[in-house]
Amino acid sequence: MTQSLLEVAELHVEYRTPAGPARAVNGVSFTLHPGERLGLVGESGSGKSTTALALLRMIKPPGRIVHGHMRLEGRDLLELSDEAMRQVRFSRMALIPQGAMSSLNPVLRVRDQIEDLLDAHDVRLDTAARRRHIALLMRSVGMSPSVADVFPHELSGGMKQRICIAMSVALQPVVIIADEPTSALDVIVQKQVLQTLGEVQSRLRAAIILVGHDMGLMAQFVQRIGVMYAGRLVEVAPVRDIFARPRHPYTAMLIASLPSLRSRGAFRGIPGISPSLIQPPPGCPFHPRCDRASDLCRVQTPTLLSDGQGHETACHHPIEVDHAVA
Repeated sequence: MTQSLLEVAELHVEYRTPAGPARAVNGVSFTLHPGERLGLVGESGSGKSTTALALLRMIKPPGRIVHGHMRLEGRDLLELSDEAMRQVRFSRMALIPQGAMSSLNPVLRVRDQIEDLLDAHDVRLDTAARRRHIALLMRSVGMSPSVADVFPHELSGGMKQRICIAMSVALQPVVIIADEPTSALDVIVQKQVLQTLGEVQSRLRAAIILVGHDMGLMAQFVQRIGVMYAGRLVEVAPVRDIFARPRHPYTAMLIASLPSLRSRGAFRGIPGISPSLIQPPPGCPFHPRCDRASDLCRVQTPTLLSDGQGHETACHHPIEVDHAVA
């Protein structure tokens, strides 16, 4: 087994509110291996984006990381000073933010923004070397070097997202966190952006955490999926296994809600709404929406357990393999 690149253990993140703490991430644990593509998927409010921001220690008040360990290449990120953590960002672990439209500075040319990034990390290159480096970055995401000399408003949404990808890999990180990088893009541009991301990742041999809510998109890109619900991981498995044999009822419902080209039928949504993170229901947080819930589910929170073959499930009554959704 390859040594883990990133190890997250019992991560807890909460936001203070007048009604009490909202536990946005509640005991999340997972590992990421070198070169792996891991997807974090779930409904809005499931905690996936908060997990991504916590990994980079970008949680702002009233949010705070309450407890946990996040070890990148053996170093616990929660024990680093603010300055040391600032140096980790982009150089070892980089973020492709959600919504490139608002992530780039509208009054600076693309080149200036990349140079600001290099300056912030004390990258010492002369003018000619910097131009070559930025040109190489532009080409690495399928764009002409001349694009570096324009303002963000002159670019399409897909081009802006590619600029964000270029900036994220400018210092050759070992982990790239992509937080819904294809949101607000049409399906053709989505495919182009993911293809670009995959090519850049392969070139760097970096690992990727792809955050999103689209199970179909995840199926096309990642190798392993972690399904989140109410701040918890409820199922983690290789992508083929999780689509062929989902074991948590929530995962099965997410997959069943995908439109199919092979059969026609009524749209199948997930009944009910996501629970309150301030006053979650007792026991399993999914039990009010689950048709498999028992009295045990209403009083005891299930633990994420492995079957010994890389498939982990947090459910008192997991779906049997012969009853799984195909």
